[in-house]
Amino acid sequence: MSTAPWRDPALPAAARVDDLVSRMTLEEKTAQLYGVWVGAATDGDGVAPLQREMTADYDWDELITLGLGQLTRSFGTAPVDPALGAQALARAQRRIAGAGRFGIPAVAHEECLAGFTAWRATAYPVPLAWGATFDPALVAELGGHIGRDLRSVGVHQGLAPVLDVVRDLRWGRVEETIGEDPYLVGTIGAAYVRGLESAGIVATLKHFAGYAASAGARNLAPVRAGVRELADVTLPPFEMALREGGARSVMAAYTETDGVPASADPALLTKLLREEWGFTGTVVADYFGIGFLQSLHRVAADPAEAAHAALEAGIDVELPTLNCYGKPLVAAVREGRVPEALVDRALRRVLLQKCELGLLDPDWSPETGEEIDLDSAGNRALARRLAEESVVLLDNPDGVLPLAPSARIAVVGPRAADALAMLGCYSFPSHVLTHHPDVPTGIDIPTVLDAVRAELPDAKVTFAEGCGVSEPDTSGFAEAVGRAAEAEVCVAVLGDRAGLFGRGTSGEGCDATDLELPGVQAALLDALVETGVPVVLVLLTGRPYALGRWQGRLGAVVQAFFPGEEGGPALAGVLSGRVNPSGRLPVSVPREPGGQPWTYLQPPLGLAGEVSNLDPTPLFPFGHGGSYTTFAWEDVHSPEAELPTDGTYDLSLTVRNTGGRAGAEVVQLYLHDPVASVTRPDVRLIGYQRVELAPGQSRRLTFHFHPDLSAFTDRTGTRVVEPGDLELRLSGSSTDVRHRARLRLTGPVRPVGTERRLRCEVTVTEG
Repeated sequence: MSTAPWRDPALPAAARVDDLVSRMTLEEKTAQLYGVWVGAATDGDGVAPLQREMTADYDWDELITLGLGQLTRSFGTAPVDPALGAQALARAQRRIAGAGRFGIPAVAHEECLAGFTAWRATAYPVPLAWGATFDPALVAELGGHIGRDLRSVGVHQGLAPVLDVVRDLRWGRVEETIGEDPYLVGTIGAAYVRGLESAGIVATLKHFAGYAASAGARNLAPVRAGVRELADVTLPPFEMALREGGARSVMAAYTETDGVPASADPALLTKLLREEWGFTGTVVADYFGIGFLQSLHRVAADPAEAAHAALEAGIDVELPTLNCYGKPLVAAVREGRVPEALVDRALRRVLLQKCELGLLDPDWSPETGEEIDLDSAGNRALARRLAEESVVLLDNPDGVLPLAPSARIAVVGPRAADALAMLGCYSFPSHVLTHHPDVPTGIDIPTVLDAVRAELPDAKVTFAEGCGVSEPDTSGFAEAVGRAAEAEVCVAVLGDRAGLFGRGTSGEGCDATDLELPGVQAALLDALVETGVPVVLVLLTGRPYALGRWQGRLGAVVQAFFPGEEGGPALAGVLSGRVNPSGRLPVSVPREPGGQPWTYLQPPLGLAGEVSNLDPTPLFPFGHGGSYTTFAWEDVHSPEAELPTDGTYDLSLTVRNTGGRAGAEVVQLYLHDPVASVTRPDVRLIGYQRVELAPGQSRRLTFHFHPDLSAFTDRTGTRVVEPGDLELRLSGSSTDVRHRARLRLTGPVRPVGTERRLRCEVTVTEG
C-alpha cells in the first residue's frame, strides 16, 4: 500500500489532494471528472431523447485503468435484488480501485427523488406531497431514512432534492417540485437535505437554476425569467438548502436564460455559487447536459468546446457517462485549446469530496450488502405518515365525509384500481419497471379500491373503471354511471399516469397544453354528477387541475399528489375519518383550465381587475386545506410598531382545537408590502407552523419576524430592506387572512447579502 502523503488521513484534506494531483497524468485527471453508466440502453423505447447520440463507446477494462469519477445508477437502471446489487457494486468498486495506479474507487450516485429509485425500495410520496405537509421535521426524517438505505448498499451521492419553484402548472415535472412558493420550497427542501446529509449521503440540489420557468411549460425550453424573478423566486431555495441544509453538490440545469445556458454560465456556477455564496462542493452536469451545449444550445462546435465551456463555467463532473470530458477534453488540453488549470480546478473539488467520503483512505473497503431491506416496516410507517399528512381536503361543504361505515359506495374511475396511480415518474416501478413487464413490482402498493374495502369492511363497495387515464374511449361510462346510481355515495378516483417523455400525463417530458383533466375524465365526472348521487372526487395527480366547472356540484374534493406505496390506506383513512386531513395546498388549484402561467405570487397588476375579462383567481388558493375538526385563533398579540430595518418583532397567538377530535392546524404568516421601489407580490409566505392538537388542547405560537424577510432585489440588482410600511398577515391560506399586524420600518435603505436571515423562527409553547 502506498505511503504517499495523499494516503495519510492525518494530513489536511487539501494537502492530500494537492499531493495526489501532482502525481496524476492528464488522462488520470480527466478520468475523475466523468461517470460511466454501465448497462444503460442506447436503443429501444426506454432511452431518453438524444441518449444514443450522447453515449460514447468505451472498453470498460481499459477505461478503469485510468481511474473513474462516478458510477451511474447501479441500482436504478434495471431491476436487481438489493443485496445482490450491493455485492455487485462492491465488486465493481474493487475492480476500479484495483485497475488504476492510485486505487481510488468511484463515487456511486443514484436518484432519490421520492425514495431510493431501486427495485424493492420504499416508494414514498413525491416532493409536491412533501410540500403539502408543511412539516419540515417529517421531511428531514424522510431524508434520513432514504440516506441510510442508500448508504447500506454502497451509494455515496443522491440526486435530490428538486428545488425548482413552480412557475407554470402545465410543466410535466410539477410533481417533482415542492410547490409554487420559494419559502416553502426552501424550508422543506433544506429539511430533506439535512436528513440525507445526516446519513453521510452527498445531497445534490437541482436544477440550478430556472428550469421550472421554461417557456410554454415545455420541458427543457428557454427561460424567460427576469433578473428579479431569478433573484427573489428561483434562487432563495438553493441558498437556504446550502446554508441550512449543508448540501455538498449542485446540479446545473439544462435550460438557458436570456441566451446563456446554465451549464456554460460562470456568473451562475462560479461567481454566484462559489464566490458569493461560498459553496465548496461539486457541481455536476444534468444527464448529457454538457453535450447539449453542442447539440441543443449550439454554443459549442464540438465536444471539446462543450467541455471547455462547462469547465470554465464551473461544472466539475460530467454525468451520466463519458462524452465530452473524456478523449475530446484530453486532446483539447494537449492542443492548447483548454487550459489544464481548468481540469485541475475541477479535479481538486472532486478529490476533496472523495477525501471527505473516505475514498482516499488506505483502509477503504466497499460495503458487501449481505442483509438488506430497502422496504422495512419503519420505512413503510414513515411513508404512511407522510402520505396521511399530505392529503388535502379541498372541499366538504355538506359533510359528506367521513363516509358512513356501512354505506353503499360506488368506487369509480381509472385511478381507483391501479397501484401505479400512487407513484410518481421517478419511482422505480414507473421509471424502470415499465420496461420490464415480467418483473414483479417488488413492494406492496394497495390501490384505493382495495384500501377502501379494507378500511370499511361493513360497506357495500362496487367498482367500475369508467374510462382510461388519457384514452378517448367512453364505452365504460354506462357501467360507471349505473354503479353510481345504485349507491349512496360515489367516490370518483381520477388523475394522472406518471411517465417519461410523453408516455404519461405527468412527469419529465409530459407537459400539458392546459389544466383540463386528462382524456375524457372530465366528461366521466360530469356524467357521475348528473346521477344526483353525492360524488366525492379523489384526485391522484402530479399537478393540480382546473375544477371550476364542478364548483358547488360535488359532495367533497380530496387531493393527493402521488402519495406513494401507502397512499391507498392513507386516502381510505381520510375517507373513513380514521385520518383527520391536515394537508395544505403547495400550489393553487385553478378555476379554469387556461390562463397559465399563474401562481399566487402576483403583483397587483397580475390580480383580477376591471382591465381584463379574464379572472385568474384560483378556485382553491395556495395554503388552503380543510379538517374534520375546528380551530380557534385566540389572544393575538400583534401591536402596531416602529422598528429599524435591522430590528426584530414578535407576534403571537394561541391556537385551540375547538372540535371533537384530534387534528393539525397550519398557521401561515404572509408579508404584504404596500409600497416599494419595484413592484412586489401582493402577499408572499414568510413563515408557517404546523401544530397538532387534541380536542380542547391549545398551543401558543410566537413568530419572530426580522426585516430581512422583507428584502427584495431593487432596480440596481441589490438585495435591500427598504424603510416604510409593512403588513404581516396571520392566515389560513394566501387569501384567508385572520389577523393583521402593521409595522413601520425606519432608517436608511439597508443592503443585505448572504448573512441575512432566511427564515422566520417560530416558538411553540403550552397554550
